Amino acid sequence: MTTYGTIPAATPSSSSNLQFVSLANERINSGLGMPRPWKEMIKLQDLSFPTSVSQLIQRIKINVAVFRMNYAIIILFILFLSLLWHPVSMIVFIVMMVAWLFLYFLRDEPLVVMGYDIDDRMVMLALLPITVLSLFLTNAKKNIIVALAIGLVVVLVHGALKETDDLVIVDGDEGIVSGGNGDMKMPLKNPASSSFSLS
Repeated sequence: MTTYGTIPAATPSSSSNLQFVSLANERINSGLGMPRPWKEMIKLQDLSFPTSVSQLIQRIKINVAVFRMNYAIIILFILFLSLLWHPVSMIVFIVMMVAWLFLYFLRDEPLVVMGYDIDDRMVMLALLPITVLSLFLTNAKKNIIVALAIGLVVVLVHGALKETDDLVIVDGDEGIVSGGNGDMKMPLKNPASSSFSLS
């Protein structure tokens, strides 16, 4: 009997794999591929030298808070480029990238460990030293140090030069809004969104 031209029924395992791939693709596009942060990050008209040390520190704080995922991607990409000629280090790096993807980049909900919600910052602060330590155990110490130094310089230079007047950070449900013009309290209409209500 010929089955040419018929569409095979999807098996449950292939259906769940397709759902996982589409969910991962959706999360990557919504989390990493958002045009707003990347476009804002590279706006040349928003780059200027800070006028004081306090403004420099304030800019770096705000830019790191706003662009922390972008900065993590940049540092990891520079690290990846530095390991191209070290295959064992590259394998360790790929394993750690999978950990980064599942524990940091592709998560919708907070990570829960023993009943406690773990913040994204804490996940990043845990994954970064584990990644560096596991890579240091390979034979590419000089490459890793240079790559991390370059990544840190890129983050600090961008954080210092990027104006923060139009950037706003909302700290959770409290309604504390930080920006280039100081902090102020605003009641949030919907804490999960970025819309505000003054009523």
